[in-house]
Amino acid sequence: MARKRKGRDISGWLVVDKPAGMTSTSVVNKVRWAFDAKKAGHAGTLDPDATGVLAIALGEATKTVPFITDALKSYTFTVRLGQATNTDDAEGEVIAQSDLRPDDDAIKAALGQFVGDIMQVPPKFSAVKIDGQRAYKLARDGEDVEIEARPLWVEELVMTDREDADHVMLEMTCGKGGYVRAIARDLGTALGCHGHVRELRRIWSGPFDVGDGLTLAQIEDMAKQPELDQYLRPLEEGLADLPEVKATSEGTTRLRNGNPGMVIAADVEYGDECWASFEGEAVAVGIFKAGELHPSRVFVRPQT
Repeated sequence: MARKRKGRDISGWLVVDKPAGMTSTSVVNKVRWAFDAKKAGHAGTLDPDATGVLAIALGEATKTVPFITDALKSYTFTVRLGQATNTDDAEGEVIAQSDLRPDDDAIKAALGQFVGDIMQVPPKFSAVKIDGQRAYKLARDGEDVEIEARPLWVEELVMTDREDADHVMLEMTCGKGGYVRAIARDLGTALGCHGHVRELRRIWSGPFDVGDGLTLAQIEDMAKQPELDQYLRPLEEGLADLPEVKATSEGTTRLRNGNPGMVIAADVEYGDECWASFEGEAVAVGIFKAGELHPSRVFVRPQT
């Protein structure tokens, strides 16, 4: 028999303003400890040196993680022109240099090729799997890593400042799977001067904004105290990009048992993915068909 996981049956989202120098997994572990939660996960990895929004799901909210992972995200970042590194960020070894420094107009003109549907090759030092192994592990072992280009939707990419000839500040909004380091690398290549990311900050992710984030110091100060629970956001916020339907009382019972249940729907078409609520609480996510929701994920509320 499997061991029962210890901890509280607590569900919801916490927005963390991640500090530099920590992995996303380390932050998740810190939050799980602070809440004494049974289960926790995050929606979208940030590099160790990156800062900003790390949305962490506890308990049943982990079932909504895919919908935040798929949502648009926005970043501010600084590109160091004139140098390429093997990691595409400031932590790596400089592997190429150039004295060329494009002017602002050239930079703005080059940004257009990275907007819309693009193909992007992830950095060699990334978590992409190649033949079952992480690319960063192969790269650290000195292997010549070849990674295939992947599709990426970039909603917006704009220049916001230029502090000096070597550095340009950009802001990007993109979809799932985007690597800011790859944008910096490819922009440097397009400009003929090389480039890498010096600083990176995620300012929002789906419905979660960095202005609502707690620092790790704040979380540690309130750890295992009722005060911390006040900052937990409803798991329903993780469903913000899906249409909502209202489950009937009988339909709710059926849905909670994993069966199709009757719902009241408006502006939802046959075959749409949506979520059903009852008295304001999420019951299930599934596919709408002929007046019923066919569940793919069911939310289990603690018994009171």
